[in-house]
Amino acid sequence: MPINNPKELFVRMLSDLRRGAEGSTKIYQELSKIAEDPDVKEALDARAYVSKNVLGNLDECFKLIGQKPVETSGRIQEIFMEDFRRELNEIQNPIARRLFVLVKAAHLTHLRIAEYVALIAMADVTGHYGVGVLLESALADKLAFVERTRRLIRQRIEAKVAALFPLE
Repeated sequence: MPINNPKELFVRMLSDLRRGAEGSTKIYQELSKIAEDPDVKEALDARAYVSKNVLGNLDECFKLIGQKPVETSGRIQEIFMEDFRRELNEIQNPIARRLFVLVKAAHLTHLRIAEYVALIAMADVTGHYGVGVLLESALADKLAFVERTRRLIRQRIEAKVAALFPLE
């Protein structure tokens, strides 16, 4: 579908973000099932829950701009999960597998963060300040998840290093 003006681009990108949010919820649920570490599983379950709530915010964004989501491909998430499953199957060490799940969850979230940043700027430029508020709220959730994931990765690595090199 050709895009003829900035408003159509905004609707398209917002539609991509909404479709991605739907897919992200499913991905976080799948990652949670794979996670062997209870803390990792809990973090991913919480992320899936928050992702479900983001959909309501995105639907409200469409109401505020008087548009409906357009159809998008969503191919990026399919490719992401195909690669994830293939790469995970190659990792034999349980600790490395747990870290890989966390890293990929953070990776997916960073992709979404970039979309939010662009859409927030577009909302401001187009005068849709309420949309900007809703998007920034969802962005804050993403940033919090990335920070929590970073800490969890660091804790897991520190524990492993401490086990290898105990202080006397």
